[in-house]
Amino acid sequence: MAELIDRHFAVRGGELLVGGVGIGAIAERVGTPLFVYDRDILLRQLDLLRGALPDRFSLCYSVKANPNPAILRFFVEQGVGLEIASSGELVQALAAGCPAAHILFAGPGKTEAELALAVARGIGEIHVESLTEALRLGGVARAAGRRVRVALRVNPAAEVEGGGMRMGARAVPFGIDEDQLEPVMAAILGEPFLEIVGVHLFVGTQILDHEVLLRQYQEGLKIARGVADRIGRPLETVDLGGGLGVPYFPHEKRLDIPALAVGLQALSQEVAGDPRLAEARFLLEPGRFLVAEAGVYVSRVTDVKTSRGKTFAVTDGGMHHHLAASGNLGQTIKRNFPQAVLNRLDQLPHGPVDVVGPLCTPLDTLGRGVVLPRVEVGDLVGVFQSGAYGPSASPVGFLSRPTPAEVMVEGGELRLIRPPGTPEDYLRLFPEGEVHPAGSTHSGGG
Repeated sequence: MAELIDRHFAVRGGELLVGGVGIGAIAERVGTPLFVYDRDILLRQLDLLRGALPDRFSLCYSVKANPNPAILRFFVEQGVGLEIASSGELVQALAAGCPAAHILFAGPGKTEAELALAVARGIGEIHVESLTEALRLGGVARAAGRRVRVALRVNPAAEVEGGGMRMGARAVPFGIDEDQLEPVMAAILGEPFLEIVGVHLFVGTQILDHEVLLRQYQEGLKIARGVADRIGRPLETVDLGGGLGVPYFPHEKRLDIPALAVGLQALSQEVAGDPRLAEARFLLEPGRFLVAEAGVYVSRVTDVKTSRGKTFAVTDGGMHHHLAASGNLGQTIKRNFPQAVLNRLDQLPHGPVDVVGPLCTPLDTLGRGVVLPRVEVGDLVGVFQSGAYGPSASPVGFLSRPTPAEVMVEGGELRLIRPPGTPEDYLRLFPEGEVHPAGSTHSGGG
């Protein structure tokens, strides 16, 4: 947490400043709980990664990391493409002003309706994940009379250790197993409206070791060469996926971007002499790496209580807004995201505190045994590394509590980029006259 604050934020009188604005003023103006993002951090992370990439590389932001419209518009304005995984994200990408040609559609389970929408909008590439999907897309393309560019999303046969979620060499619902590529390629090559232009590798996520990434990329090159040989022409795109991680916990270190840059330059020189890949555009799809450090989740302490010797700070925010911080989004062992009392950063630690939310479940624990200064009602607790996988990856409807506000700080000014919800918002889910009792003949879906 201290390293994050030194690198990205500032402190004045014990209070956190985000983009030069005191967190107390932000909370007073907007209310709590809220997510606050610093645009300058987004830009720094983007510039850092871009500076490491050879000329043949491009970036597509992974929308699922944070789909707030203001975040998407920021990346589009910076010339970054968008990687989507649903028709909803496609609509958001287009609404953010992203050119259709700069949108990539990956993800298992694409429905016929989703594929039809993507084809109708003429997006840049659709990444095929199975034989069934290839045949489904072929039918959609024929019906539309439009030629569709596709990439093969491949689950590699070789596993490279070191990621938070490794995909290669194991049974997964994502992509096509490398040893099953042939029938899928044959089916696509037999479809007059489909054209194989590239491959897409996804072999891991939350990777903090540049050597692991580079080994994965080498596996990707082998697969790309094999696909080019099979289709009898050079590839136009090689999508090496995302996977660039950020450190959340004390034992983790930041990804060595300068070392990654050296490896990418060597890779670029390697493919320059290979006619199968020499003209290909290489892609990375970072999400978390670009946005996580820009965000802080802020909640206000509503109660401090002791139970059998343990101190609990009860806040007005919780797992319904930030499931990842609660440890319920993939953690095997609960570890705490970096946390602090944002208005007491100049005070010494007092003791361990469990930071919990207002929900009626023991799962609603943002921090367990966090060493904090003495906490009082009204204090602001912040969870850092919260720019990625916040509200959109959380059960925001649980207990029908209001959704959090989202704020962007830019040039010392606040911009409300999503207003807070209210209890009345839930009435819109079931407007009067649209209640369908159990056993009714209504067939509109669940």
